[in-house]
Amino acid sequence: MSSRHLAAALLMVTIWGFNFIVIRWGLNDIPPLLLTLLRFVLAAFPAVLLVRRPRAPWHLIVGYGLFAFALQFSLLFAGIAVGMPPGLSSLVIQVQAFFTIALVAMLMRERPRPPQITGAAVSAAGLVLVALYLPTGSVLGCVLVVAAALSWAIANVIVKRVPANNPLSVVVWGSAAAVVPLAVAVLMTEKPARVAAIVAGIGPGQWLGIAFQAWPTTLVAFGIWAWLLRRQPAATVAPFTLLVPIVGMACAALLLGEPVTWWKFVGGALVLAGLGLNLRAVRRPTGS
Repeated sequence: MSSRHLAAALLMVTIWGFNFIVIRWGLNDIPPLLLTLLRFVLAAFPAVLLVRRPRAPWHLIVGYGLFAFALQFSLLFAGIAVGMPPGLSSLVIQVQAFFTIALVAMLMRERPRPPQITGAAVSAAGLVLVALYLPTGSVLGCVLVVAAALSWAIANVIVKRVPANNPLSVVVWGSAAAVVPLAVAVLMTEKPARVAAIVAGIGPGQWLGIAFQAWPTTLVAFGIWAWLLRRQPAATVAPFTLLVPIVGMACAALLLGEPVTWWKFVGGALVLAGLGLNLRAVRRPTGS
């Protein structure tokens, strides 16, 4: 991996890690589905009027928007809303890396090397440790976050099939595709008058948070993600997201007062160790 790709990956995971704190703040006043809808409305408009549609079949664009944006973030936001701590959510959702590697290996024949499988197992051990110590009230939230991770992994497989040279166009048009099912879901779960009242009551600080989720987090970070996936094997790119919980858990401790416990520390260390094994395997030539 080149230094340019590495720098882009580190910027991406830093934005995503901090975004878990922004999500928690947003959910204090806005229901999960509505917050998800507002995020992708801002991400799609007016950008969709300025960015040309990617040269890809509509079913791939719609599928990417559905799994990467509508389903993933509805499930993630719901999980945090029902009690899953944001810092832990940033860790648990990283099982998407293992889902991605497994799906690509089965469907696209990108076979991971043995050290990469070992790295995945080490990181998985860290996630299992965290799961064992989750508060009782967070179990449902954990299930929802794992489901969000699976949705993200499916989106990763889809985006590798999109023949687009401009990753930003995939993200913008995928965001626009996500708006339709999200709007339907909001109208099915909330009365229009309540939705209007909530939106009217959103203050400048909350709009700033939604804008952060829409622009740096969605357009910039997901644009980098799509760009990297088209230029590197999924087994190389996906494990970088295991750095997201390091940022997310640190921010949660500093800004939300989430306690730093021994099992979080050990779990995070195992996740990082697994990432290191994977990256070492990728850098090593095949014949060595």
